[in-house]
Parts: sequence; structure tokens; C-alpha cells
Amino acid sequence: MGASGAPEQGSRAAAALSGRPRRVSETPVGVGLGVRDGAQAAAVAGYADAVIVGSALVRCLLDTPDLTAGLTALRALSADLASGVRRR
Repeated sequence: MGASGAPEQGSRAAAALSGRPRRVSETPVGVGLGVRDGAQAAAVAGYADAVIVGSALVRCLLDTPDLTAGLTALRALSADLASGVRRR
């Protein structure tokens, strides 16, 4: 489907694919392909039990000039992601 943090073309199939394990197991399903913001986190939370975020968090640190700015960006993104999951 694509690499984590990739554009959302693979994530369209994730909703359908996440239903497969539910048919045979009660194990929670986590999805995290391309989740970069609260809106995408909300969408994924609509069909998955867990929203996995990795690359977007690392990107916060890499795209800023220093650690202080990186941590500020990381806090803002984390708040946006949490808000997205909660509003779903």
C-alpha cells in the first residue's frame, strides 16, 4: 500500500483492509499509513482502533531550525492529532 508517511493514496484501501482481521479476531486494529494531521487521524479513527503516527512526528523535528522549535512543532502536531482522534 505504500510507506508510512506516504501520500494518502494507499490509505483509501486501509479502511477496507482493516475489516479483514476483524472477521477472524477480536484483536484491535491499528492503521497509520500517511497520517499527518488531525483530520487524517479523525478519518482513520472512524474505522481503526488505533491511529499510528510516526513519520509526521519525526518530520516536526527535522523540518525546524533547532530543538526548541522542533519541540514546539511536535507539541502542536500532537495536540492536533489527539483532537482529531477525539472528535471522530
